[in-house]
Amino acid sequence: MDMNVARLPVPAILFALATVVAFGAALGGGGTTAAQDDGFSPLLMQHDDGTYSTEGWTHHGPGYFDLDADTGQLTANGGMGLFYYSARKFSDFELALEFKTSERKANSGVFVRVPEAPGNNDYIYHSFEVQIDDAARRGIHRTGAVYDAEASSKLASNAPGEWNEMRIRFVGDQITVWVNGEQVVDWAAEPRGKVKDFAAEGYIGLQNHDEDTSVTFRNVRVRDLTAAPRP
Repeated sequence: MDMNVARLPVPAILFALATVVAFGAALGGGGTTAAQDDGFSPLLMQHDDGTYSTEGWTHHGPGYFDLDADTGQLTANGGMGLFYYSARKFSDFELALEFKTSERKANSGVFVRVPEAPGNNDYIYHSFEVQIDDAARRGIHRTGAVYDAEASSKLASNAPGEWNEMRIRFVGDQITVWVNGEQVVDWAAEPRGKVKDFAAEGYIGLQNHDEDTSVTFRNVRVRDLTAAPRP
């Protein structure tokens, strides 16, 4: 033991311990939507009592999302609709989330750069969707693909009922997608397939699609890369 520390008065030691504990709580605490130490900010609001709410989110179209307020898990029901983070748009960003499917044919997706608040389904022609569909026959429609535009290099998702990690990085025109740590797309985006054009910024949204299957999301987080140098 360092003898200099041992000779500290008791009040000083207690103050130092309290400071360390408070600092650790600040790093490990889950609250609100403030940026975390890795630069990511959660998009689902967590309140002081630990419960979650969908404040800042808006749903468009048929179907709905169920929120488990205790765990922060969002489950898609019915279709076809879009649950999007309407509090702000993002330009260059990296999105991280986890998802699991109820069965292999479950269908959903993550929309990026939705240019305007949807008033109809026209947004699907002006934004990109990163697909979730393990049963798709074509590479441009399976999990990890930029739907109808760029195929995923492989199916990297886990079995139904197991959680998967997905990361989507969209900087300038470059879209990169990882599923469970494996890069499956790295594409210089251009209008292709159903997409006629795309915007420089837009909303992030989760799709509800099927009436007989479900997809559940959690830990939806984003890191703003607008000020970061482009590769």
